[in-house]
Amino acid sequence: MTTTLRVVFDPSAPAVGPDVVGASRELAAALVAAAPSGCDVRSIVPSDAGEETLADEGVSGVDRLPVGSAAAAALWRRGLRAGAGDGLIHSATLAAPLVRHDRVHDHDQTVVTLWDMRAWDAPDELPRADAAWTRAMLRRAIRHADAVVVPTHELARRLAEVAPLGDRIRVIAGAPSGSLRVPSDEVGRRRGLSVPEGYVLMSGSMAASDRLRSGFEAVVRSGRDTAVVVIDSPEGEEPAVAELAAAAGLPERRLHIRGRLDASDRAAVFAGAVTFLAPSDSSAFPWRTLEALRLGVPIVAAESATHRELLLDGAAFASGDGEALGAELAATLASTATVDRLAVLAADRGRAFTWVGAAERVWQLHAEL
Repeated sequence: MTTTLRVVFDPSAPAVGPDVVGASRELAAALVAAAPSGCDVRSIVPSDAGEETLADEGVSGVDRLPVGSAAAAALWRRGLRAGAGDGLIHSATLAAPLVRHDRVHDHDQTVVTLWDMRAWDAPDELPRADAAWTRAMLRRAIRHADAVVVPTHELARRLAEVAPLGDRIRVIAGAPSGSLRVPSDEVGRRRGLSVPEGYVLMSGSMAASDRLRSGFEAVVRSGRDTAVVVIDSPEGEEPAVAELAAAAGLPERRLHIRGRLDASDRAAVFAGAVTFLAPSDSSAFPWRTLEALRLGVPIVAAESATHRELLLDGAAFASGDGEALGAELAATLASTATVDRLAVLAADRGRAFTWVGAAERVWQLHAEL
C-alpha cells in the first residue's frame, strides 16, 4: 500500500512572495527525492495554476482544485475544503484546507508553514488583505492543524506568544535554492547589471524591519570608500531608497539599487561583493543571508536571536545601530585575512542548510503524527 503525501502549491496565495514560492518548489522536489519506501508525493494546485503544478519537481500526480487561487484562499479561510480532499497534506505556507479531520482513526493530517510574523509584528509591511488572511488562517491552524512548521526556534518562540499551539510548533529550517551557484559568466552578468566590483551588498526595501538606514550609516561610519549595492528593492522604491542613503551620508555615486534578480544574476552579484551586510533584526527567515552563507560571502550581521541561531560562527556580529555595525564592518574590511576567514566560516556554516535535510525532517514529522 502506498502512502501519499500531497503538497499544496499555490503561488498566488495571499502573503506568498517569490522566495516562499521557490521554497515550495524546492521542498516538493526534495520530498520526492527523500520519500521513504512505499511513499510518494502528489501536488494540490488551484484550477488557474496553469503549468505551475510541481510536475517538473517529480511529483507522481497533480490534483487540481475545482476553483482558482482566489476562491480557494477565500474558502479555506472560511473553513471549507475547496475540493482539496483529505489524507496527508503538507503546505509550505498557511494555504491549506484547515478543517476538522480525524488523524487517529482516518490517518488524515494537515501541516502548514509560517515563515514570518509580519502580520502581527509589522502589519503595515503587508497589504491589509494579506495580513488579515494570514491572521485568520493562523486561527484556523490553532483549531485544526496537526503541526505548524517554522524555520527557526526564535520564530517558534514568537509564534507561541500569539498562538496556543503547544508542542504542535515544529522547527524545520529552509535553505537556499539548489540552483544558486556562481555562474561562469559572473563578470559579464555584473557588467550587464551595471554594478562595480568589490562592494558592500545589502538586500531590502523601505520596510522598517529591513533597517536599510542602519546599513547605510554603517557603511558611512566604517570610513571605507566602498560602493554599496542594494538588491530586492521593489519597483518604484528606488528614489526613496536613494533618499534614505543620502540622509545617512552615503554619496549618490557610491549607491547602486537593483530590483529582484533571478538566481544566476543574484549569485553573480553575491560573488562580486566584499561582504554582505545584514542590518535587519527581524525574526523573519533571512533568505538572502542564507544565500550569502551558501556562496561563502563574508557576513556582517546585526545582533539578533535569529541571526545568532542561523549563522552561529559563520558571521561577524554587532548591535544593530549604524555606529556598531560600522565599526565591525571597518574591522572586517581592514584585513584580507579577516575577509578570507569569514568567507570560509560562512561557507562551512552554509552546508548545514539543504532542502533534502528539510524534506527528511518533514517525512519524519508526518511519521510521528
